[in-house]
Amino acid sequence: MIAFLDLKPGADAADVRAAIERVIARGWFILGPELEAFEQEFAAACGAPHAVGVGTGTDALALALRACGVGPGDEVITAPVSAVFSALAIMMAGARPVFADIDPDRLTMDPRAVEAAVTSRTRAIMPVHLYGQPADMPALAAVAERHHLLVIEDCCQAHLATCGGRPVGSFSTAAAYSFYPTKNLGALGDGGAVTTVDPGVAAKLKRLRNGGQTDRYHHSEFGVNSRLDEMQAAVLRARLAWLPRWTQERRALAAVYRKQLAGAPVAVPPECDPGHVYHLFPVLSPGRSALQSHLKSRGIETLIHYPVSIPRQPALQSERPDGCPVADRVCGEVVSLPLHIGMTRQAVEEVASALQAFHAVA
Repeated sequence: MIAFLDLKPGADAADVRAAIERVIARGWFILGPELEAFEQEFAAACGAPHAVGVGTGTDALALALRACGVGPGDEVITAPVSAVFSALAIMMAGARPVFADIDPDRLTMDPRAVEAAVTSRTRAIMPVHLYGQPADMPALAAVAERHHLLVIEDCCQAHLATCGGRPVGSFSTAAAYSFYPTKNLGALGDGGAVTTVDPGVAAKLKRLRNGGQTDRYHHSEFGVNSRLDEMQAAVLRARLAWLPRWTQERRALAAVYRKQLAGAPVAVPPECDPGHVYHLFPVLSPGRSALQSHLKSRGIETLIHYPVSIPRQPALQSERPDGCPVADRVCGEVVSLPLHIGMTRQAVEEVASALQAFHAVA
């Protein structure tokens, strides 16, 4: 059996246990020294001056938007293929999500579609770096500059990714990250963070995540309760030290997939930038159901990210979203192959061999 994912601590297990024991021994569990240290270390890893830890990646997006002044009456252009939480975060900030169709190769927002979606109400662009592949940030930043728009990057699937040699997150006022356990840098529960170049935005984020408090029991503005706790911060500190080598391991496994899948009866999205960090390894097939059944019969687990485009979700219908035909096609064909830390080259070759064999039964 080749599992899609294995979330148990592996080589990092001793470091994770030591981090947990350190927090228990200290007896400080919320807004303490582990969070402060993680924020400094994560900011440095991302090449950002500031990082603010919050409860989830969704909150990271919503609070980043609010901290940058996005709210009711504003429109935010974002991607139609992502976890729905990307769009829900815009709604949480009081704004309206507007969807720009995706580039059929990169699978991230097409800058031309973004430009066509700009209206007098557009306040920001929120690109999603999907599957670990960075969006075309130079082109998107140029659109934003032409129309005087904010950029808030959704980096929830792109820890340590780069675009044109620059870290993702560095093209915007603020960038949001998720530490959901499946992410390249995952906690043992929920968690998120926002990086920013603006000290004022960082200060506002720290107020917003803690009920709008300026100091204990004094609330200057409407905030929420969304704090990255000490236990998760300590675990993330331990795992952050492993992240560079894990990223290289993901890239190495992806390179094996790319080589072994040459000529396979699936479309493999190209690596559009060497800064890709391979949070997932998707392929496209019009015969997805048959492909998944074929792989399952060989003991290979697959998942679909994502089967329904966000504009097609019932939860978004009140926002009157326009259709995105490329996104709809991709959502009907995409399937994610196993790729995770601890997976062997032999396992990748076995998956690729099974995909090649599908050609005979397709």
